[in-house]
This record gives sequence, C-alpha cells and structure tokens, in this order.
Amino acid sequence: MFIAQAYTKNFDIVKYLPIPVIFLIIIVLNYVLLSVMPVNVEQIMRDQIAQKGENRVFAETLAPLAFFLVVLLVWVKFVHKQSITSLTTSRYRIDWGRIGFSFVLWGGITAALTAIAYFATPEDFQLNFHPRAFTILAVIAIILVPMQTSFEEYLFRGYLMQGIGVATKSRLIPLIITSVFFGLMHIANPEVGRLGYILLLYYVGTGFFLGIITLMDDGMELALGFHAANNLISALLITSDWTAFQTPSVLKDMSEPSAGYDILLPLVIIYPILLFIFSRKYNWNGWSEKLTGRVVLQKQDETN
Repeated sequence: MFIAQAYTKNFDIVKYLPIPVIFLIIIVLNYVLLSVMPVNVEQIMRDQIAQKGENRVFAETLAPLAFFLVVLLVWVKFVHKQSITSLTTSRYRIDWGRIGFSFVLWGGITAALTAIAYFATPEDFQLNFHPRAFTILAVIAIILVPMQTSFEEYLFRGYLMQGIGVATKSRLIPLIITSVFFGLMHIANPEVGRLGYILLLYYVGTGFFLGIITLMDDGMELALGFHAANNLISALLITSDWTAFQTPSVLKDMSEPSAGYDILLPLVIIYPILLFIFSRKYNWNGWSEKLTGRVVLQKQDETN
C-alpha cells in the first residue's frame, strides 16, 4: 500500500530522475576528487574548524542537505502533484506517535550504549562539555539534523522506494536498490577513509533495516524517528577527530578507531531486536508479502 501511494494519473518515472541524478553526481564528484587529489580530508577538517569553529562547520555541513529536503518536498508537491502525507505514509495522517516512539527508543539505546562504553573504558574518552558552545550546538542540531536525516529518508525510503516500486511493481527491487545506494552515499565520509570500505557494510545494512521497517509498517515514520535520533544524539553526546560530524559534544572519543564489533553489533543483534519490538508493538504480519510481494497499482486520490 505504501509504495502504491505514488501511483496517480501524473505518475511518470522520468520525473523521478532529476533530483537523485543531481544528488548522485555531487556524491560521485566529491568521491572522485577526494580519491585523485592529494588531499588530507582530516587535515582539511581541522583547518576549517580552526578557522571557523566546530559549530559553524557543523552547520555548513548540514545546511545543503536541509536545502535539498525543501527542494525535494516542493518537487513532489508541484511536479508530481503528490501530497507529502502520501509520500510519508499510507495512513490518513502522518503518525507522529510512531516517529516519537522510534526516536525515544533508539535515542535511549544510543545514550545507554555511549554511557556503557564511557564507564567501561573511561581512558578512551575526554570530557568535552563547554556550556556556551554546547548550547549553540544544541540549537543548530535540533533544527538542522532532523532536516538532514529527513532528506535522506524522504529520498531513499520515500521518493525512490515509491518511484522504483511503482515502475517495477515490486517491493524487493526498491528495497535492495535504495539500501545499497544509501550505503554507497556514505562512501566519501571520513569514517570510511579511516576504517576502510568494510564500514559500507554497516551503512548498507542500516539501509536495509530502515527499508524493512518502512515496508512492514506501510510508512516512513519509524525510519524518520530512528534516523533523527541516531544523528542527533550522536552529535550531542560524542565526537572525535575523524568523523563526519565534529562537534563540541559532551564527550570526545580519543581511542584508536577500528572496524570491529561496532559494525557487527547493530547488524547482528540490535537491529533484529528493534525489528522484534516494532513488530510486536505494531502487530506486523505477512513479512514475505510485504517485503518481496508484487505491488498492486490503483490510482490514488491526489488530494490525500
């Protein structure tokens, strides 16, 4: 039902190409330039932070994606003639309770895991809390992080999931394509440069998790809440000198980065547990049909 929301008399797969193609070109060009040019990304980040400060660099990093969110929603509304509600969910209205539950659940787990890591190996962390800088960070993060994460969710779990699903009349094909491309979108992140391409396994796996909860729940609400909590809580609680987000957060990770259990833990243990919690709370059933079945197309009322 969620995918079929995009099927109206105005449906045209060609209209789906400009925004993802432009976004993909930007990512590819960024990756190619970083690969062929003799530049040290971490040093560039340090120089930018020294010149502008962490909060300004953080805001400048998020602002383009916040702008892309506005562009995408305007494009959907006026070019596709599709309502934002139907892009978001198959329900009559966007379920903010679902967004809040997912946000609180994953935000709490993230905070708990950070606390456990801090008390287990305090030598790996440095207290980084400065009230004034943190207050400014909180304002920036609360405004821009949800816009950044919502753009990624609306692009992959909404716009492309629906567009590819309607075009192929399949649920599995858009799940695979959007999850893989979501992972590859992070290929130019400094974390990948430091830890290696194996980190893409985590990003692709997270893409599959977000795609699965979207299809099973017939809406993006849970994915929106999860993604916002993941980035917002992380930006406020912990930072390091080698991640995409470098902020005046509460803690600074001083440990030597390595691609180990941190990658496998969410994929093998945490995400399955979250799927179980969501499935019990929202009474999910028919997993095979919802994840791999055919999409039945019936033109939707464009005023929904």
